[in-house]
Amino acid sequence: MKKFLGVIALFFVTAISFAQSGAKIEFQAENNTIDYGVVTKGEDDGIRTFVFKNTGDEPLVITKVNSSCGCTVPKKPEEPVMPGENGEIQVKYNMRPGKINKAITVESNAVNVTNGRTVIKIKGEVVQSQS
Repeated sequence: MKKFLGVIALFFVTAISFAQSGAKIEFQAENNTIDYGVVTKGEDDGIRTFVFKNTGDEPLVITKVNSSCGCTVPKKPEEPVMPGENGEIQVKYNMRPGKINKAITVESNAVNVTNGRTVIKIKGEVVQSQS
């Protein structure tokens, strides 16, 4: 019994010591994806906003956002996002007709994602106006 309790105590001490402290990023969009749905060219400005929260205990710094093509232009926050606060990444898609399936890589000092990188996505379809 003493060995069992010792193993349990060791487990908890180890788990606590491996708990990550630092900035953590959590996006509100399901699966980190915003769905434009089906939109008509000329009736939509193509701008969507990804909202995220710093769930960590240190300021979150978004260092870079890169899109998978020039038709998608992301805009990152310029200031650090404090613990418990929300931030936004704005994405503008060039509303040319066709399917939308684009990825944006977000680089930050977040400790809860691999190498501080998170991929957010936009999807949907732009159709030509019927006029």
